[in-house]
Amino acid sequence: MGRIVQFSGVDAVVDRAIGRTIVGANILIALNGDVVYSRQAAFLDREAKKPVIPRTLFRLASVTKPMVSVAALAMVEAGRMRLDDPVTRYLPEFRPRLPDGSAPPITISQLMTHTSGLTYDLDIGNGKPASGGTGPSDFDLAENIARIAALPLAFPPGTAWRYSVGIDVLGAVMEAADGRTLPEIVKARVTDPLGMVDTAFQPVDTNRLAVAYADGAPPVRMGVTELVKDGDGFTLFWPGRAFDPTAFPSGGAGMIGSAEDFLLFLEAMRQGGAPLLSPASMPLLTEARTVDLDPAPSGQGYSHGWSIYRDPEVQGLPCKAGTWAWGGIYGNQWYVDPASKLTIVIFTNTAVEGCNGAFPKDVFRAVYADLAA
Repeated sequence: MGRIVQFSGVDAVVDRAIGRTIVGANILIALNGDVVYSRQAAFLDREAKKPVIPRTLFRLASVTKPMVSVAALAMVEAGRMRLDDPVTRYLPEFRPRLPDGSAPPITISQLMTHTSGLTYDLDIGNGKPASGGTGPSDFDLAENIARIAALPLAFPPGTAWRYSVGIDVLGAVMEAADGRTLPEIVKARVTDPLGMVDTAFQPVDTNRLAVAYADGAPPVRMGVTELVKDGDGFTLFWPGRAFDPTAFPSGGAGMIGSAEDFLLFLEAMRQGGAPLLSPASMPLLTEARTVDLDPAPSGQGYSHGWSIYRDPEVQGLPCKAGTWAWGGIYGNQWYVDPASKLTIVIFTNTAVEGCNGAFPKDVFRAVYADLAA
């Protein structure tokens, strides 16, 4: 394993945040395949004084997207569908329109790279808002896809990048192409082959599922629904979705799992994709596909599964070029620096600080400082 790293800087970041901005966390760091740091901090249920333990379950939100995307690429390898297929080959009625009334074709690749023209603006004022997988919904996947299809496209497909419900639509495409439900597909093509026993579209053990908290001073326990400020907007959360067996499987935000399981997934990807994908598919995940579409150069781009830091110096980050990253709005973030053989999983139960706040970036920077010490 080489020299022992103390990660005292990471511990200091966690100690400062717990009780102030973060309620509970499970943080794992792997270096060259070895877990060199594992910290379970504070509470999965603060009011019951129930601590975060190894294999605590978290609502994954958009951490779902990489697993669904890899399952889709496995289907492409198996000949079930092609990246350049139009969505209408599988969902004939899915024809969202531009403001001029035209309905340009959208490809599977554009869904996966968030270049489809879809967005997360899901309420067009007709009383039937679509669901992004975190808020309330009392309708099935087919109805949600119909509601998404009724939304106007923000731009012609392939001409810009905007984060979207494209992976929810991808999930419906996968069901049509495969003949099984999305949970069955992801189980067969991702979680079962890797032994990810904690990860599914429903909690495998409700006693291990962390309570969801919203940003505050200190964070507040989420109610039945919770509207939480996120940047310039707000995100509506429905924590009870995890317990509702009738909730449709959201390919963009619907899974629940542990940090330990997700580390297995990321390490499989970092080490070349087996047993889920062949090496030939990995450039689809490891190379940014949206370089020419970045409206305000950020040093990032998006692949067919996650963000790529093409030039980390633009954001003052210490990682090497080619680092992968993404998060989940319920309070999760992860990073893979292939050049450094480094994988970091940061799961918390505090939205949105654990995803888009200072905490994950502070942990990220502290990891590199500790490794350099």
